[in-house]
Amino acid sequence: MNILVINISLRPVSPLKLFPIGLGYITTAMKRAGFTFDLLDIDAHRPSAQEVENFIKKKKYDVVCMGCIVTGYKILKALAALVKKHHPQAVIIAGNSVATSIVDTLLTKTNVDIAVMSEGDETIVDLLNTLSKSRPLAEVQGICFLRDSQMVRTPRRPLIKNISTLPFIDFTVYDVEAYISTSKFAVSDPLPIPREEIRALPVNTARGCVANCSFCYHVFKSQPYRYRSPESIVTEIKQLIETYSLNYILMWDELTFFSKKQTVALIDKILEENIQFYWVGLCRGDLFQDEDDLEIMKRMKQAGCIGMGYSLESAEPAILKAMNKHMSVEQFSRQTRLFHRAGIHTVTSLVLGYPQETPESIRKTFDCCIENRIYPSAGYLLPQPGSAMYDYARHHGFIGDEEEYLLNMGDRQDLRLNLTNMTDQELESQVLAGLKRCNDELQVGLQYEELIKTMYYRSPKK
Repeated sequence: MNILVINISLRPVSPLKLFPIGLGYITTAMKRAGFTFDLLDIDAHRPSAQEVENFIKKKKYDVVCMGCIVTGYKILKALAALVKKHHPQAVIIAGNSVATSIVDTLLTKTNVDIAVMSEGDETIVDLLNTLSKSRPLAEVQGICFLRDSQMVRTPRRPLIKNISTLPFIDFTVYDVEAYISTSKFAVSDPLPIPREEIRALPVNTARGCVANCSFCYHVFKSQPYRYRSPESIVTEIKQLIETYSLNYILMWDELTFFSKKQTVALIDKILEENIQFYWVGLCRGDLFQDEDDLEIMKRMKQAGCIGMGYSLESAEPAILKAMNKHMSVEQFSRQTRLFHRAGIHTVTSLVLGYPQETPESIRKTFDCCIENRIYPSAGYLLPQPGSAMYDYARHHGFIGDEEEYLLNMGDRQDLRLNLTNMTDQELESQVLAGLKRCNDELQVGLQYEELIKTMYYRSPKK
């Protein structure tokens, strides 16, 4: 059985190449189960369209696996059509949120044959074994497929309870240096070392999130938050540092720290092992509130933490309530002051354009950023299928045909759907004015074109 795995490139013009950590776990599971496969890593090598087609048609493939977040639907659809053009009998498998959140559209509007729902580590191995033995697909838990034009949803596969038991990602499957060489673009100023010296790879410490924000969707939405043991995380970090001479680790999670106890346990383990590396974590905006927390933060810095990401999203209480944030502006500000006192840089993100948004709420949000000396990653509300705001947009007529909406989705720095009472021009001008004020007040020193680019950033969560 000839298998092809494709890593899609969502932002082919960006100099940053983000290692596909979800796909990394999938290919590791496949390799450990004894499956051999070819890898077409479009994001790592940025081949031309013709080069992609030449690779796909160079030999007969029986199974093709790929996946991405839902904003990449258009790209995945085009690739699936290209695969079927040259391999009409091939079984195309798709995973990640493009499968989990829009499975009906995916299977009826594209050439994808099977959708892997939610967690794929065990499902992909079970599915490939089933295909290789020509057994009924209905025996595989956690997938969807069409049979006689009817949707078949097999029983949900139980989540892996202890994710510390998962094998570390086998990076040898990939051109690792292609990712390490551009990792310098994945970290924000201020930097502890010259940017050109940064060598980083991602580590996933947890799956899911304790929050249920109305604008957010991920494959573990409404599933229990699971996190790895400090021993598992630190062992993997040590191996990566030794193997690839890394000096920076990217904590690639929805949420790295959900409690002080969990935070302290990981920090203590890093200090105990005496490993030297820099890192930035992700937490909720209200995790650290007490004067005593300053000691935890100082130990975090001692363990290599140079920054912490957590999201404000909005400084308007009515919008925070609509977002289901369960956090106040005062809590966000209190935590930010503590991190600054500890000498740890802070990063935050904004989601602008909720139905309650006004010029005043936008000004208030940017005022909060300026007061807290924190330059934000700002983006427009982009309702994602599976989220409460997507349902709102559908119910109120902002989204009609789902596939038409999906084909026009992209990054959040572009206004694609305006749910406010402002015109598009007014909303965009208010946001850019707020970014310019932040730029001027905080002396970030960005030119206008760079200012617009800051509207995209891999957002710190919740």
